[in-house]
Order: sequence, then C-alpha cells, then structure tokens
Amino acid sequence: MIKGREFEAFERELIRREEPDLERNLKLVDALYREAVVLGVFPLKDPLEGLEVDIRIAKVINSVQTTS
Repeated sequence: MIKGREFEAFERELIRREEPDLERNLKLVDALYREAVVLGVFPLKDPLEGLEVDIRIAKVINSVQTTS
C-alpha cells in the first residue's frame, strides 16, 4: 500500500508527466456540473447565501502578515 508522502510524490510525478488536455478538462467540468444539477446543488436557490461568512473568512486570510 502506498502511504502519504510516497503517494504525494507519485501524484506530483504523474501530474508533471501529463500534458494538459483542455477538452478532457472541459468534459470533466461539464460532468461535475451535471452531477451537481442532478443532486439539486445547482442552480442555487439563493446565490448570496453564506456570502457574509465568505467575506469574513477573506478578511481574516487577507489580514495575515506574510513573512519574507
């Protein structure tokens, strides 16, 4: 069984070797969107629901000092 770091190294190598495939990626996004529609996630009943929480999280993240 592949464990944590070994699996991450495998994934990085796989991603590094793979050429980007725009058509495949668009098909994947389309399939995920269709699944979300079937599950009732989209379309959103209230697109602004949870916006306040997102704004608060963004403020906290953006206020964190970065080190050099």
